[in-house]
Order: sequence, then C-alpha cells, then structure tokens
Amino acid sequence: MIKDYTLGLYEKSMPHSMTLREKLVKTKDHGFDFLEVSIDETDEKLARLNWSTQQRKEVKNVILDIGIPVSNMCLSGHRKYPLGSHDESTRRRSLEIMEHALGLACDWDIKIIQLAGYDVYYEQSDEQTEALFSENLIKCVEMASKAGVILAFETMETPFMDTVEKAMRYVSDIKSPFLQLYPDLGNLTNAAMLYKHCIPDDMEAGRGHIVALHLKETLPGKYRDVPYGEGHTDFEEGIRTAWRMEVRQFTGEFWDTGDFETQVPRANTFLRSFLDKIAKEELFCT
Repeated sequence: MIKDYTLGLYEKSMPHSMTLREKLVKTKDHGFDFLEVSIDETDEKLARLNWSTQQRKEVKNVILDIGIPVSNMCLSGHRKYPLGSHDESTRRRSLEIMEHALGLACDWDIKIIQLAGYDVYYEQSDEQTEALFSENLIKCVEMASKAGVILAFETMETPFMDTVEKAMRYVSDIKSPFLQLYPDLGNLTNAAMLYKHCIPDDMEAGRGHIVALHLKETLPGKYRDVPYGEGHTDFEEGIRTAWRMEVRQFTGEFWDTGDFETQVPRANTFLRSFLDKIAKEELFCT
C-alpha cells in the first residue's frame, strides 16, 4: 500500500558505532519509513564506496529482511573532495566518488543521491571553482542518467547555494531529469532571514524540481544540533509549501547527542504532528 507520505531518518541521528543492521532496526522500531544513509568525508564512510560485491549483498539482504529501505543517500564526501577544487587530483577523486556512489545506489536500490551545494568548501571560492564545478557537475549528471539515479541539490549554509533560486540556476542550465532539488528547510530558514525573503517564494522557484525535503531545526547563524521545537524553523509552512508542490518524501535531519533512544522517537512524533495534519487537511481539500 502506498502511503500518503514517507518520513525518513538521517543515519547520523544514531551512534556511528552502530552497524547498518542495527540502524535499520532502530529506524523501523521508532516508526520511520526509510533510512537515509550517509557518505560523508570521513575515511570510514567513504570506504563504503569500495565495499566488495559480497559486502553490498549482505547489506541488501539485511534491508530486505528488516523491511526498511535505504531510499536516499546524503553524499557530503564532496566537501573534502569538491567538484570545483583548484587541484586536479582532488577533482578526479570527486568524480570517482560520484561514480562509486552511483554504483552503491544501484546495488541498494537508492533512488536519490543528495548533493551538497558547494563548489568548494575548504578552499576559497572564485570564478574558476564555479566554472570547474559546472563542468564536473555535467559529468556527474551524465553518469547519473546512465545509472537511473536522481541527483538532487541540498541547499547549504554558504552563499554559493543557500537558496532554491541559486540551486535552480544549475538545474535550469543542465535541463536533465536526473538533476533536481532536495532542499534543507532549516538552511532555507536562515537564508530567508539573511536575504529578507520568504521561504514559500524561494521554494516556488523550484516548483516541479523538488523531490524531497530535509526537515532540520535551526537558529539564526546556527545550522545544526538545535533540538526540534527549540529553533525558528517553521515546519508547518515549509511542509505545506512542499506538499502543494507534490512533494511527498521528507527526512528528519539531526545528529546523535548521546540519547538517541529518546531523541529519535521524539523527532518522529514532532515531525509527524505536522505531516499528518497537513496530509489530512490537504487531502481533504482535494
């Protein structure tokens, strides 16, 4: 049976010491619909991209056994190895990461790879890094189209791509069904305060291209580790705006703070209070 919406759980909401099997079990136990796996810039997470066929099959069997899909991948490894780096060897590595991430996505039936919207992160951004980013992004999208996996930009905390409007410049230029948007509502909230615009107007710039929404709590100038309900993110407004754009996939993005057994179910209850309300109201209206 197809659900009205799906709510996923970000892998880093649980201790890194847990195995993927344990994380999948907890995802199911605490009422989430899927796990969003993380491939960040750490050697431990990047090593997953080189796992053997047998290792990948073992995880796939666990996914089927537990009955919780790994629908999305948050690929932030490009922070360390960015597509727009001044260094040629770093750019080559960034494309290797993309190729291997797509291979892993195919093996685990991952439908969306969320791309961090950075040309560079630890380097100084300039016209050259932006041009190199654009050049290599085209190569990434070509690889994604062959794999049948959607790449979708996350709006970030830096000026390069902190709004939907900025991300849409690349989506509009490339014009591929395999390059879309996966905004972060918390990051959009801080950007809206910075630029003095409203979030629904910014999200409207991405109509028809937003495939999912990260639900994260933030405070002015603070982009992580803010407990749900203690920040300024307007979840009802953001979710309702996305819903009216036919977005039905959402992910709770937060980090383990040492008490995940309390934190994770609390997040589920908090987020579903908005999602269930909006789903009922919007479906009733139609």
